[in-house]
Amino acid sequence: MATSRRSPSLLALAVVLAATATTTTATASTTAPATPTAPATALHPLARFHNQRIDWHACTLGADDGVGRALDAAGARCADITVPLNYAEPEGRTLTVAVSRLKATDTAHRVGPLLLNDGGPAGPGLQMPLTKSGAMGEVAHRFDLIGMDPRFVGRSTPLDCGWDLGSALLRSAGADRAAYREEVALARDLAERCERTNGDVLPYVTTRNTARDMDVIRAALREDTLSYLGYSYGSYLGEVYTQLFPGRTDRMVLDGVNSPEHYTQTLLRGTEAASQAALHAWASWAAERHDTYSLGRTRSEVLATVEHILDAAAQQPLRIGTTHVLDEHVLPALLIGGLGSDLEARRADLATTVRLLARAADRQPVEPSEALSGQLEFLLTATGSASSSQMTAIVCGDVAERRGVGSYWRAVERSRERYPLPGPLANNITPCEFWDHPTEAPTVLDNDVPALLVNATGDPRTLYAGAEAVRDQWPSSRLLTVEGSRQHGLYGEYGNACVDQQVNTYLRTARLPTEDPTCEA
Repeated sequence: MATSRRSPSLLALAVVLAATATTTTATASTTAPATPTAPATALHPLARFHNQRIDWHACTLGADDGVGRALDAAGARCADITVPLNYAEPEGRTLTVAVSRLKATDTAHRVGPLLLNDGGPAGPGLQMPLTKSGAMGEVAHRFDLIGMDPRFVGRSTPLDCGWDLGSALLRSAGADRAAYREEVALARDLAERCERTNGDVLPYVTTRNTARDMDVIRAALREDTLSYLGYSYGSYLGEVYTQLFPGRTDRMVLDGVNSPEHYTQTLLRGTEAASQAALHAWASWAAERHDTYSLGRTRSEVLATVEHILDAAAQQPLRIGTTHVLDEHVLPALLIGGLGSDLEARRADLATTVRLLARAADRQPVEPSEALSGQLEFLLTATGSASSSQMTAIVCGDVAERRGVGSYWRAVERSRERYPLPGPLANNITPCEFWDHPTEAPTVLDNDVPALLVNATGDPRTLYAGAEAVRDQWPSSRLLTVEGSRQHGLYGEYGNACVDQQVNTYLRTARLPTEDPTCEA
């Protein structure tokens, strides 16, 4: 849910393994054996995938491929790994999963592959060997850094429902029942359109299958184990991998820990209080800089400015530039998206946006910055269709349930008074209400993994309570806490030397701290 590299915007949230698929919740008794067979025998149902030859090649796809050029310049190579669409029928249709590899250069101390995931759900990860190697320093040279675009994401076999917006999961219910009815109709329409265009693959767009893909990658690399670094939703993916493939992880770092109990089709439900606290903290920061941003000289005045913007959008959508119209359903996601970090630069970005929105609320002509224009293009047009389709399909494929359209409205109304901005967003209906029931039950953790968990106490995306829950589930793990921070995504993101040193020490030595460590913000 898904940040210096990681924009605190919700655009990154934009939110898994026996050797063959099952239709029941995975437990230790139903998972693959701890000791993998590498290479797989011809009788193994996944032998042709585990034993495939990886064709490493240059990463650049064309003149406009900046990511590919950067990977090539760093010495990385790319490949397409073949995986089954449906692990219950491995002889059937196949997909490709795009990966990148920056090989270890310290061969004397080589550990093995470190697979990287940037969260989302549906966040592309091909570029991550570049973005993570800087924070890792010399430790990076001991690992083969593996970036992955999960199935149906990025350069992997694609999925796009053909929507005309990029905000399917992250919309607000609006101010009244009439506005909410619009959301119900839209959610139903988006679900039906995705079923028409991609119904044959939707049952297999799941975290459990992405985790199965990870194990095919492990086997194709001819490795017995994987190390793993996952952020936000990527922490959930890592948890699912450990449950379905016990004994196949070496060093594991989960940053912004998402516990399975908190992973639902309303991705932000339960985060209202943390988001509200982050909003108030930002408002206090902005009030101290009134001479720069003109949003109010006190926290109350800044919050009143935000309320004025929300009220104006409910009365009539805000016009931003000549092409974008921002209504009460999308505006809250734009604002909440700016609250995922307490870094000075991120708070300044949000203040600049709010200043522009306040002028638009007064019906003055405004021109968006290049960054804001890109966000609006993603949220409001077909530009964001593919990413939003993939994110929605993963979440709904994992945990869709029919709650009844009235249940969301009742939850919105209960939360609105205390949390006027985050409440209607966190509790709104999503297309998952109209999605087919998942083919597999959600993953339940009943294992114990010696992992390093990393979380800020005030993280408004993946709550600290979720990190504590996973720490309790995994007694062998350790929880690295950053006190007094409202940052989502810490290692290599926050500029906190204590965090980076703790993680790098673990990656270098494979030894967890004897106690749960703490770093100050």
